[in-house]
Amino acid sequence: MELIVRAVDVGSGNTKFVTGVTGTEIRCASFPSIAYPSSGETPQWPASERRKTVCIPVGPLFYEVGPDVGLAADTFRAKQLHDEYTESPEYMALLRGALSMMKVPHIDLLIVGLPVALFILKKAALEKAVVGSHQVGGGKTVTVAKAMAVAQPQGALVHYAAEHQKIETIGTEQSLVIDPGSRTFDWLVTRGMRLVQKQSHSINRGMSDVLRLLAAEISKDIGTPYRDFDAIDLALRTGKAPVIFQKPYDMKKHLPLAESVAQQAVSTMRQWIETPESLQNIILVGGGAFLFKKAVKAAFPKHRIHEVKEPMFANVRGFQIAGHNYAASAMASGRDRGAGEAV
Repeated sequence: MELIVRAVDVGSGNTKFVTGVTGTEIRCASFPSIAYPSSGETPQWPASERRKTVCIPVGPLFYEVGPDVGLAADTFRAKQLHDEYTESPEYMALLRGALSMMKVPHIDLLIVGLPVALFILKKAALEKAVVGSHQVGGGKTVTVAKAMAVAQPQGALVHYAAEHQKIETIGTEQSLVIDPGSRTFDWLVTRGMRLVQKQSHSINRGMSDVLRLLAAEISKDIGTPYRDFDAIDLALRTGKAPVIFQKPYDMKKHLPLAESVAQQAVSTMRQWIETPESLQNIILVGGGAFLFKKAVKAAFPKHRIHEVKEPMFANVRGFQIAGHNYAASAMASGRDRGAGEAV
C-alpha cells in the first residue's frame, strides 16, 4: 500500500497545503493565516450563513480558521509576526485547519516549512509537535506518523528542478532561491540540494512591512487612520486603485516607498553571498515575488532570474515532491525490512 504523504506551509500571510496528487500534478489550496479565537466549538453565525471555516480545538480555546475567516475576524487581526510563531496556539490551529481540509484521517509523512534563520533552531521541536493525533474539530482526528521540517525556499528549489526537468543536473550546480514572504525575506544558497548555511538567512523584511508602510503614508495623506492591508495588497498586485471614501485612490506616488523595502532586503542578502558569479540558478518565488523582482534584477544584472508558475505554492509543491521521494526510498525500505523481520 502506498504511503500517504502531504505537505503544509504555514506562512505568516497564508497557509498553503497539498490537497491531492495525481501523477505529476500536485493540487494545492490556501487560506489566510488568521486564527480567530472563541470559547466554544459552535461558530457564532446564523444558520443561513455557511462559511468555509472550521473550528479547531487548541488548549482551552477553539480557533476558527479557513478561507472565509475574514468574515469571522474583527478588524483587529493579531497575526503572529514573531520568531516564536511555530510554538503559538495559532500556528497549531492553522496547521490543524490545513489537516482538516486535506480530508485524510492518517498521514504517514507530513512535510512542514520553517524560515531559513529559524531552521536549525526550531526543526526538532516542530517535528516533535507535529507528530501524533490532532483534533481537527467536529469530533474528527488526523494522525501524523512522521514529520519532516524543511527550510522553506528549499521546497521551491525542488519544485523548480522538477518543473524544468533538472533534478539530475541541479546536483552539481550552485543555486540561489529568493523567497519574499509576508513576514520574512528568505534566501537560500545551495550546492546541489545541500544548504550552504553561512550564506543563507532570512530577515524580517517581507510584504507585511510594505503594507504597513503604505498604510501609514495613506493615513497621513487622507488625515484618518487607514488599515485595509488587503486592499493595498490587491492594488499592488493588480495595479487597480483601492477605493477610499468612495473614490479611487492613486497609490502611484507611494510605489517608490514600497520598492525601497525590497531594495533594503535585497541589498542585505547581497552582502551574504560570497561568489555571485558562480551561481547557475537564481530562482524567485513567494507571494511577494512580483514586488521584489525589480530589486533582484538590479542586484544581479548579468544573471537570468527564473520564476515559477503560482510562486505562492512553490515551496509546498517542492515539500510534497521531496516528501514523496523520501517516502519512496528511506521509509519504504525501512517498512520492507520491518516486514521481513516480522516473518
